[in-house]
Amino acid sequence: MANNGAILYKKASSIGELKQIIELQQKNLITQISNEEKKREGFVTASHSMEILKEMNDVCPHTLALYNNKVIGYALSMHPIFSTTLKVLEPMFKEIDRVFPKENKYISMGQICIEKNYRGQGVFRNLYKKMKENIFPEFDYIITGVDEKNTRSLNAHYATGFKDLSTISSGGQTWKIIVLK
Repeated sequence: MANNGAILYKKASSIGELKQIIELQQKNLITQISNEEKKREGFVTASHSMEILKEMNDVCPHTLALYNNKVIGYALSMHPIFSTTLKVLEPMFKEIDRVFPKENKYISMGQICIEKNYRGQGVFRNLYKKMKENIFPEFDYIITGVDEKNTRSLNAHYATGFKDLSTISSGGQTWKIIVLK
């Protein structure tokens, strides 16, 4: 486990942590925040059930940022075997299958979210750093999709080293499919 000051980065390991992921996710869902907040703070699109979140974690643990044992950020690991689990993400996986070389092993970062009070403090970058430590050498790449209207998230991903892989339109949204080696 890495410790960055008072923030601890680790793999998700308990139902309590998964519950906290869902709580943070629900507060930041695209359907729960104002248009102004979406532009300023970013948003998450998918909503996960506890059952799906646990199944995903059992295959490849999610990465957490904790402060005083409270989840203040997360990066979900979504193995490609879950490509049909969430309807909103199916088009992304189909596009990855179409454009990404089959011999490359990847994990999808299914969603990343940071508690508002901790944004702009390096938590985002450190979640990805810890996620890479957790998944390599089993996987060589992290791939994710970001709504192109979510400029805060896109800019943060690019600053972390993600590169464009493809762009798709689905469900009234335009998604940037991006990859990190």
